[in-house]
Amino acid sequence: MSSVDIFRWREWTSPVPAVTREVLTSQPVEDAEAGRPPLLFVPGYAHGAWAFAENWLEHAAERGFPAYAMSLRGHGTSGSAPKTTLRAYTHDVVQVAARLPRQCVLIGHGVGGLAVAQALARYPARAGVLVAPVVGGLRMVGAAFVHNPFGTLPALVGAPVRLGRRQLFGRELSVGRARDYLSRLAEPDAPRVMFQLVRRHRPPRPVGNAPVLVVGSPDDKVVPRASLEWVARHYGGAPLLFPGMGHDLMLDARWQEPLDAILDWLEKLPRP
Repeated sequence: MSSVDIFRWREWTSPVPAVTREVLTSQPVEDAEAGRPPLLFVPGYAHGAWAFAENWLEHAAERGFPAYAMSLRGHGTSGSAPKTTLRAYTHDVVQVAARLPRQCVLIGHGVGGLAVAQALARYPARAGVLVAPVVGGLRMVGAAFVHNPFGTLPALVGAPVRLGRRQLFGRELSVGRARDYLSRLAEPDAPRVMFQLVRRHRPPRPVGNAPVLVVGSPDDKVVPRASLEWVARHYGGAPLLFPGMGHDLMLDARWQEPLDAILDWLEKLPRP
């Protein structure tokens, strides 16, 4: 490891601008989590903390896990940042995680999954979970043009990507519920992030070799199965797949299945 890796000179010479950060929480009814770690859910592009508060936050608390969901800068009620980069997203995750009462599990979705993968190299998490992680690359860009050509084309000129029902949800989710969720999406002014995703990002090694689980759907129209498998292999495993679901596993009709699988996996991990 070089001195630059140790001291992170860029953090000193070009610090990430400070912003306010939205954090929602749901706590177990009784303070008897039996040592269960806090969970920090990190949503992806155009999604705020509300996307996890809709279903996953409360259910995780019912299972005994203190649960938190944050909004990355430019999302939800977090501060805006028109010159946002992936580095700034990672910074947001690390800062929120460091303020939680105990060492937490980082769970990121979509672009939030990439931010979590980067944050795992800086924050000593108990574990990491990457849900349909958007790691970029030509394969993912190609999938975007195939499944969402008119929503993706604006990104070529720096405009936000427009996401639709077919990209985000499976067929089982009702049209009314899908329209409600789509109306709550808010595309951030983050053209730099879109351009950064043209290149595939190899996740760095987690601090302390924290275990990492990759979760997704083979029917995801945003993240191809090959990308899920590539990320999972990087961590020495295989992705946990849920056929028939869309990209937004936390909002889809069968949202409880992947969450229960994640919580079951966490409960089986050895305690520190």
